[in-house]
Amino acid sequence: MGYRSLQDFIARLERAGELVRIKEPVSPYLEITEITDRVCKMGGPALLFEAAPGYDMPVLMNAFGSMKRMCLALEVESLDDIATDLLSFMEAEANTLMKKLKLIPKLARLGRMFPKEVSKAPCQEVVLTGENMDLNKMPVLTCWPEDGGPFITLPVVITHHPETGRRNVGMYRLQVYDATTTGMHWHAHKGGAQHYRVAEARGEALPAAVAIGPDPAVTYTATAPLPEDIDEILFAGFLRGEPVEMVRCVTQPLSVPAESQIVLEGYVAPGEKREEGPFGDHTGYYSLADDYPVFHLTAITQRRHPVYPATIVGQPPMEDCFMAKATERIFFPLMKKTLPEMVDLNLPVEGVFHNLAFISIDKRYPGHARKVMHAIWGMGQMMFTKIIIIFDKEVDVQDLGQVLWRLGNNVDPRRDTVFADGPVDALDHASPLPRYGSKMGIDATRKWPEEGFTRPWPKVIDMDPEVKRKVDELWPRLGLA
Repeated sequence: MGYRSLQDFIARLERAGELVRIKEPVSPYLEITEITDRVCKMGGPALLFEAAPGYDMPVLMNAFGSMKRMCLALEVESLDDIATDLLSFMEAEANTLMKKLKLIPKLARLGRMFPKEVSKAPCQEVVLTGENMDLNKMPVLTCWPEDGGPFITLPVVITHHPETGRRNVGMYRLQVYDATTTGMHWHAHKGGAQHYRVAEARGEALPAAVAIGPDPAVTYTATAPLPEDIDEILFAGFLRGEPVEMVRCVTQPLSVPAESQIVLEGYVAPGEKREEGPFGDHTGYYSLADDYPVFHLTAITQRRHPVYPATIVGQPPMEDCFMAKATERIFFPLMKKTLPEMVDLNLPVEGVFHNLAFISIDKRYPGHARKVMHAIWGMGQMMFTKIIIIFDKEVDVQDLGQVLWRLGNNVDPRRDTVFADGPVDALDHASPLPRYGSKMGIDATRKWPEEGFTRPWPKVIDMDPEVKRKVDELWPRLGLA
């Protein structure tokens, strides 16, 4: 069953020895970032800063900052368990009696996934409106020295499509401008941005709610690359194994996770933009200042004793790397449903997840690697992948040394490189135009005669298996290790 609240998750982290309480006063202005960055780089624990000077709530950092904590957050032994479960759930077929019987527990589980509306919620124990609203009373981090201001970095932003009513849940940073307004940094390719475009074309404000610190499954789901027609709250219910409790906002026609720590209710006005940024981003560079829509506050609701969760991003490895790695492992089996020839996928943290993709395939025909490249660029957020490198199935793409060895040996740059133009991530500062540029594919597979390669392809050096076996038996007596 899912964690009831963020407090339950904190308690679980503490029992597992995965959390350290910081009792020394530490400022949200740069100091929390510096400490957390050092801890991230050393593979350290989650941090609960209990004394942020001038604020009456603790700050939780690095809660998702390891594969172990990601598994604890989603309550599994391995992230592959979720992938297997998800694939099994989606492959439910009922064309035989046995398959119909197998479908029954899936239907029961489906019933437990749908969100549950409640009339009373912890996130509304305190309701602030009018002059009582003040974003500056939250310990919002100023993360890096050249940031444009303090940023809310772990928000779960909820909007509805103005025409279809379909809900979108995304994670879009918010720069705090003053007591009641923030930037709304949704990229043009995101669901929230599409909702805003439709509302703006209708001359309407878009209602929005920002849940800060719901349970960890909901927070993770806000980052997941789900298809547009999949409700993120429904998916969070799948991960939790029970419904997410939702409560109606006080001032907006939206529902929010009832167990959130803090909820910001408001709207994004049509036609209003304001400079947002710079911001020290997950690329390891400052993303440039640009004009983004403005979020206007109409209410703040919160628990009586909330915890303020936040994250920092910058040069990897950082906490977001582990959240992204979780996405890679969870959604790879679904990618294989479209591309069954894929054997494995590695989005290395150094590539900040939209710059590099290493893919091994079961190569079956000439030009197969190029087919996979173009198919990957046609898959949702994988369209942003700047460089895709395709390897044969025996290559362990999780092993960077093996990847570079094969890349250097198997590629003729002129023959094996493919270029394509298309959308690129909004944070790609190298593209000649914002959000539009080029991508590169590299075929590092063994070349076939049918692909025009007429020379002999050499064998990889390997020892005779019988000699290996004999040395394995002899090894303990050699005094070498």
